Amino acid sequence: MKTYSVKEAYVTLQGEGAQTGRAAVFLRFAGCNLWSGLERDREKSVCQFCDTDFVGTDGENGGKFRGAEALAGHVAALWQADGRTTGEAAYVVCTGGEPLMQLDAALIGALKAKGFEVGVETNGTLAAPEGLDWICVSPKADAEIIQTQGDELKLVYPQTEAGAQPERFESLQFRHFFLQPKDDSRQTENIAAAAAYCMKHPKWRLSLQTHKLIGLP
Repeated sequence: MKTYSVKEAYVTLQGEGAQTGRAAVFLRFAGCNLWSGLERDREKSVCQFCDTDFVGTDGENGGKFRGAEALAGHVAALWQADGRTTGEAAYVVCTGGEPLMQLDAALIGALKAKGFEVGVETNGTLAAPEGLDWICVSPKADAEIIQTQGDELKLVYPQTEAGAQPERFESLQFRHFFLQPKDDSRQTENIAAAAAYCMKHPKWRLSLQTHKLIGLP
C-alpha cells in the first residue's frame, strides 16, 4: 500500500489565479523534482526562486499517510473541523513541492468519494493523472513542459531564462493565462513589470498573492 508524505495541510482561501477567494484545503506534498529544498542545492537547481518549505513531514497537520483512504479522511476532517460540510463547494488543492510525484488516481478517487473537487498546482514537468477538476501549471525556468493543457497557466514573472518567457507558453491549451510577480527583494518592481506586460499583452492577466496581503497562510 502506498504511503503519502505530506508537509502540511490546512484550510485557507486560495490566494492566486482564477480560483482566488475560494475556501480550500491546501494539501502540500513533500518533495520536488526541480529542487531538493535545501539551501546548499539552490544555486545548482532548475528552480532557484522557490519560497516554499516542502522538506519533510513536520508542518501543520503533516505526516505520512498509509493509503489513499487515510489521507482522504485526514483532508475531510480538516475541512469539516469548523462546521463545513463536504459536497458541491468542498475543494482541495494539491500542491508542493511537486504534488504529481505522489498524487495518483487512487488518491483522487478517494478525495472525490469524500465529496471534494480536486485541484493541482504543478510545475508541469510530469503528466497529470485522470480525474482532476482543476489543473494549474506554473512553469519553472527552462524545465521541459509535459503537461501542456489544463485550466490555468500561472507563470512567475520575471524569470531570466530564455525558456521561461511568456511567449513560450501562449500556444498551449489553457483556459486562463496569469503572470504572478516574483516574491523577492524586488517585488515592487516585479509587480510593475508584470502589470505592464499584461497591459501590452491582454491574453495574460495579473495574479497577486492575495492571501499574503491579508495575512492568510
